Amino acid sequence: MAHALLVIDAQKSFLQRESWTAASDPDVADRIATLVDHARDQGDLVAWVLHTEPGSGNVFDPELGFVELMDGLVPREGEPVRTKTVHNAMTGADLHGYLTERGVDAVTVCGVRTEQCCETTARVASDFGYRVTFAVDATATEPIEAPGSPAGRSLEEVLADPATLLPDAVVQRTVYALAGRFARVRTVAEITGDATTLTGS
Repeated sequence: MAHALLVIDAQKSFLQRESWTAASDPDVADRIATLVDHARDQGDLVAWVLHTEPGSGNVFDPELGFVELMDGLVPREGEPVRTKTVHNAMTGADLHGYLTERGVDAVTVCGVRTEQCCETTARVASDFGYRVTFAVDATATEPIEAPGSPAGRSLEEVLADPATLLPDAVVQRTVYALAGRFARVRTVAEITGDATTLTGS
C-alpha cells in the first residue's frame, strides 16, 4: 500500500481573519508539522494544496500575498504544491491523477477547514477508492454563522448568537459524517503511535 499525506489549505489566508482567533486550533500548523515529519520518516509522499480565489480581492487572492503556507510548514524538493479554486483537492488540484500515477491508494487528510475543504477532499478521495484517514486534530475550523444571519457582524456578535455553530460542534459533526463511511478518523498521536504527541501534558 502506497500512502500520501495531503495537507489542505494550511495557509496564511486564514490568519488574516478575525474569526481565526476563535478557531478550534489556531496553532494547527504544529500538529500538521508533526504529521509531515512522520510521513517523511515513513517514506510517504507529502502533497501540499493551497486555496486561491484569483481576482476576488479577499485573503485568498494570490495578489494580496497571503496564499502561502503557515509558518513552520516547508515543502521539501520534489513534494508537489498545488493550487485549487474549489473545495476538494482531488479534482480541484488534480491530486487524483498525480497520486494514481504514483500508485498511491491510501491518503491521510489534514489542514483547514475541517468541515469544508478537508472533509470534502476526504469524501471525494473515498469515492475514488482511496483508503482515507482523517487526522481530526490536525485540522482546524472557525465558527459558522447560521444561514440567513445578518452580514457584517463582529466576531463578538457571531459568538454570542446561540444559532452560531461553534468550532467544537463543527468538528464533531465532521467526525460523525466521516467515521465508518468515508474515512477512519484518527488523532495525530494515534497516527504517529506517540501517545505523548501534542497532548499538552
